[in-house]
Parts: sequence; C-alpha cells; structure tokens
Amino acid sequence: MPIKPLFTRGPSPESRILVLGLVAAALIAINLYTDWLQPLRERLAGFVAPFYWITGAPERVGDWAGEQWRTREELLEENSRLKRQLLLLEQRSQLLAAVKAENTQLKELMNSAETVDERLLVAQIIGVSPDPLEHVLLIDKGRDDGVDVGTPIMDASGLLGQVIEAGGSSSRVLLITDASHAIPVQVLRNSVRAVAEGTGDLYRLKLRHLANTSDIREGDLLLSSGLGGRFPAGYPVGEVISVQRDPGQAFAEAEVQPRGRMNRSRFVLAVIGDRDEGLGSE
Repeated sequence: MPIKPLFTRGPSPESRILVLGLVAAALIAINLYTDWLQPLRERLAGFVAPFYWITGAPERVGDWAGEQWRTREELLEENSRLKRQLLLLEQRSQLLAAVKAENTQLKELMNSAETVDERLLVAQIIGVSPDPLEHVLLIDKGRDDGVDVGTPIMDASGLLGQVIEAGGSSSRVLLITDASHAIPVQVLRNSVRAVAEGTGDLYRLKLRHLANTSDIREGDLLLSSGLGGRFPAGYPVGEVISVQRDPGQAFAEAEVQPRGRMNRSRFVLAVIGDRDEGLGSE
C-alpha cells in the first residue's frame, strides 16, 4: 500500500497570481460600482494617515528650514537696503539743509548790502587760522577782485574785521575780536565815542578807559565811528552787555558782544568802495 506524503503540494504560482488577479478585479469592480467598501476605505484612511505624516516629515522639515533661511536672508538684505536708503536720505537732507542755510545767509547779505552805499563783494570763508590765539580767517577774494589791505569785512549782522594780507585770489582777515585789534566806535543812542578792543574771545569786546561819567549803558548798540579811516562809519559793531564802574578807579569798563557772527558765517561781504588805505589795526 503506497504511503501518502505528509505535505501535499500547494497551488502553483501561476494559479495564485490568477486568483489574486481575479480578487483584485472583483474588488475594483465592487469599489467602482458599489458603496460596499466605503466603510473599509475610511478605516484604512484613518489607519494609514500617521504613516503618511511620518514619511513626509523630513520633507516638511527641509521645506521649513529652507523657508526660515530664505526669510532670514531676505530680512538681512532688506535691512541692509533700508540702511543704505536711510543713509542716502540723511545725506541728501543734510545737503538740502546746508543749501537752505547758505541761501538764507546770502539773502541776509544781499539785504544788508542794500543798506550800504559802498561797493560790496560777496566772499566765501575758505580757511581759519589753527592758532587759537590768532583770530584770522582766509577768504577767496584778493587783489584781482578789488580786495586790498585794510578792506573791511562784514556779514549780515555787523563788522567782522579787516584784511591784513591780500593775495591775488585770496586774503587774510583779522577779526575785531583778536587781542591785537581795536576799532573806534560810537553809541547809537547818544554818539558817545569809545574804542572797542579785542579780547581774544570770539564773543567779547572791551571798552577800556571810559570815564566813570560816560553815558553808556547795557543794551547800547555800538557803530563804527569812521575815525581813523579804516572802517566806514555807521556799521554795527556790537552791543553793550555790561558796564563796570568802580568809584575808586579812574575809568570804567564795558563788555560788548559783537554783532557779527564770528564763527558761524560762511559768506561775508568785502567793502571795497573808495576809502583811505592803511595797514594794521586801528
């Protein structure tokens, strides 16, 4: 009697593929034409969703990192661009402010020139003496322009000084505040005469050797008297800000604030009308 094998041979691979194909075709047909598999699909969708999320995580992380990097680079670039624009705008604003200030100063000079009968020439300050004890400016007008030694220099507010050296195209101007300078003045209110001397301080002049009885008081405006032939008469020189009278002293002293803007003017007027020429301070 033949012995039966313990394990029977199963279906062939071709048979299995055929069966699986039929089953798949049946499932596709059922899915297309019926709703029987809808509950199963919903359950499977909920089951596999976490796997989709996990498998897509690296890509999302990469996209997020790239976006963050691009955003940071864009912000840095925008910040740099805005800083450049701000710098340009500030520079343009400063230029506009400088031009406006120059225009204002030139208008003031022209208005001042209209009140003066002398021939006037607008000059620009191009240098300042580095010596703190010497109040000297350099202007861009000289003999070629009619400027000579002794030419008075003023701004829109008052006298600044006089030319002490004249070159062909530039001149050196000694300010009235220099300690070596003096100018005859008179009080506008009552024509009392005095001599205003420089003190070495850009904001102070002194009236020395005044009689204690001199009628000079705070607030008096001092004009050039024209004596000495250097400065034309009638130009504003300064304003008296204090008067010291000591009964025990023979003379009084007055402190004067110059009317000219000694360290703030950029453009000045050279008075080059007919006058007696001379050298040095008065």
